[in-house]
Amino acid sequence: MKVSLVQMNSREDKSQNLKEAARLVEETVKSEAPDLIVLPEYYAFLGEGRSNIHDNGETFPDGEAYSLMSGLAARHGVTIHAGSVVEKEGNAHYNTTVVFGPDGKELARYRKMHLFDIDAPGGTSYRESDTISRGEEIVTYKVGDTTVGCAICYDIRFPELFRKLRDAGADVIVLPAAFTLMTGKDHWEVLARARAIETQTYFLAVGQALSHADGKKWCWGHSMVIDPWGHIVAQCSDGVGTTSARLDLGYVGRVRADVPVAQHHVI
Repeated sequence: MKVSLVQMNSREDKSQNLKEAARLVEETVKSEAPDLIVLPEYYAFLGEGRSNIHDNGETFPDGEAYSLMSGLAARHGVTIHAGSVVEKEGNAHYNTTVVFGPDGKELARYRKMHLFDIDAPGGTSYRESDTISRGEEIVTYKVGDTTVGCAICYDIRFPELFRKLRDAGADVIVLPAAFTLMTGKDHWEVLARARAIETQTYFLAVGQALSHADGKKWCWGHSMVIDPWGHIVAQCSDGVGTTSARLDLGYVGRVRADVPVAQHHVI
């Protein structure tokens, strides 16, 4: 199974973000021919202000981002794990991943469970719960015979979710993110490798990069493919770009046989 990660620098211009996402997907299909393409969290719009964020959300299956990714998946016969966008449902808004199969149809939908409400080092505050409601469901889907688990950004700090994804059969776990520069430089790689090691899965951590909010906020980037032993096998640099890797899915079984942690849980 071949995977490609698309690292972006999304900002407040949704139309421009979608054009850039389409360009990167098209280029990746042409150069890498992957089975699975993954975009970052909030790839369609990364902006400030409750009303602004809600106004740029979408009601599925309507909306520009939904239609774009469905069309790209069908046109190229590829599975697209479309990062996340704001999903509107009634009066609620969710930070939602939608996955599109090679026929363009929706394969899975995951709503972020853990909301990012912190005062970051450096004095910047983030209150995701001011604009976003919490999801409640564990979600997996199939790429061929391979089970893939879903998570988003701040979820990475809660290992209970990833254990449940592994127990649901995931051999690959995907985490789109917009990790901050201040937390990312110290925690991004450590947490991503830890989640891969403890679940013994391939872990695809796909981030936003560079600045947004008129330069007031920065994302860490460093999108990575990590193997079940915790080794980084592919990584983006600091800016916009892509990286790809072939996943040896037989290696998942060998690692689990060598260190059978799933059989040793007592709580």
